[in-house]
Amino acid sequence: MGNMVSSKAERPVTEVSDKAKRRAFTAEYRQRILREAAACTERGAVGALLRREGLYSSHLSIWRQQAEQAQRAALAPRKRGPKPKEADERDARIVQLERDNAKLMRRAERAEALIEVQKKVSQLLGIALPTTEESES
Repeated sequence: MGNMVSSKAERPVTEVSDKAKRRAFTAEYRQRILREAAACTERGAVGALLRREGLYSSHLSIWRQQAEQAQRAALAPRKRGPKPKEADERDARIVQLERDNAKLMRRAERAEALIEVQKKVSQLLGIALPTTEESES
């Protein structure tokens, strides 16, 4: 059924939706309303502004708080340089595994050095060491 048209004037069909839609206000609109409210000097002027725009006083107070917080955040000192990377548990695991690997490599090098020393001592003393094939069986 679209719009109902009467003989005198066009009137839209008024339908109420099942679910109310929350209004969203742009930053520019909020700034404009805050400027207009700050410019109101006469008694009742702010109320008239709110009625004209269909706003509540709570909108105005919340927007003022948000503007003040944003201004403080903009003026707050910030650290220079690149942003620190967030620590990932995989990175910590990689570091631990690399540390363990380096430790095991040092132990293996030490063990190989001891084996070389044992070979040289056995050669000097004339003691025959078992070969790897004999020691495995």
